[in-house]
Amino acid sequence: MTLTISACRSCGGRNLKTFLPLGETPLANNLISAEDLEKPEVCYPLTVAFCPDCKLVQLLETVPPEELFLDYVYFSSFADTVVQNAHDLVERLIPELGLNRQHLVVELASNDGYLLQFYQQHGIPVLGIDPAENIALVAEEKGVPTLCEFFGIDLARQLTEKGIWADVIHGNNVLAHVADLNGFVAGIAELLKPSGVAVIEVPYVRDLIERLEFDTIYHEHLCYYSATALQKLLAQHGLVLSDVERIPIHGGSLRIFVRKKGMPALEPTQAVQALLTEERAAGMDTFAYYADFGTKVAQLKTELISLLQEYKDNGHDVAVYGASAKGATLLNFFGIGRDYLTYVVDRSTVKQGMFTPGTHLSIHAPEKLLSDLPPYTLLLVWNFAEEVLAQQSEYRKQGGKFIIPIPEVVVV
Repeated sequence: MTLTISACRSCGGRNLKTFLPLGETPLANNLISAEDLEKPEVCYPLTVAFCPDCKLVQLLETVPPEELFLDYVYFSSFADTVVQNAHDLVERLIPELGLNRQHLVVELASNDGYLLQFYQQHGIPVLGIDPAENIALVAEEKGVPTLCEFFGIDLARQLTEKGIWADVIHGNNVLAHVADLNGFVAGIAELLKPSGVAVIEVPYVRDLIERLEFDTIYHEHLCYYSATALQKLLAQHGLVLSDVERIPIHGGSLRIFVRKKGMPALEPTQAVQALLTEERAAGMDTFAYYADFGTKVAQLKTELISLLQEYKDNGHDVAVYGASAKGATLLNFFGIGRDYLTYVVDRSTVKQGMFTPGTHLSIHAPEKLLSDLPPYTLLLVWNFAEEVLAQQSEYRKQGGKFIIPIPEVVVV
């Protein structure tokens, strides 16, 4: 059962303005086993709104976190780009912050240890926190100590009462997932040492809007952040947005550096001021910036379906690469299923043998592309396009082509 909010998740404002109703869709990561294919599938409303008070873009509906995260199918280590991003960040921060064996690094939503393992290689103590039991177990098997819990102010207080404070807190692609947003950020403020820094990555709402990345919207992603909205959220908890970087991962993200109020910034704050100024100039603090997004998405739907219909009329099979959550949003909202597509391939062994939510496409190992040689493959993990195209070089040499649907339909 979903809870529909009437007040902003960040500031509590009650002037929320809807700009993208995506109808009712199944949970994007709720893969289906063969024995459950005939069972009725639960769908939930998916509606996006803008808060004119604090400028936060957010979903109006909340699916209980227990339904989404206790048994999770996304393993970060299957994405080479994600692992490389984590490695490069750790190698940069250790000398930059002077980290050693006397410090503690905590990651919130630590997944399978994909990031913390790199700190461990330098002998730096780590603690992962993740609510997904199956993923926490994998991290523990790697030797990454992990608390299998939802993070928030209560857990943070339990840790600090035991004398545990963090010198560095990481939160990659978790702030968007949090139902109790203020409780989560209050927990960061509680757990962070006075001299500590939180390094948080979130998909950037400007890239989502301007690059038509509507498929990033699904029930797990409750919020879509600008620097403006982040600054206002952090300030409510005595935290300062001390620096910010735009990074390309996941179709365009912000990496923010957060300090406690009154502490010296990690780097000069010109980058923050410049980005806030850019956002105001672009009109991101107004509803008008978001108002016609739905029309543009509808145009994209028409273009993609027209192309797939052309291939179908000509007798061409079209496979899919990536049993991703964003792919589930695109296929279900566009109404594209087995009438146009044959099957899905994905590197994650956890997903292979399952079926996609809503569309019920079977999921196989990527090697099936090379054995079957479908002439076209719809790339739903377009955010990892460079990685996938490199991995599938032999399929492409054999004549296979990829359809990249975002931000515009192109065939490569």
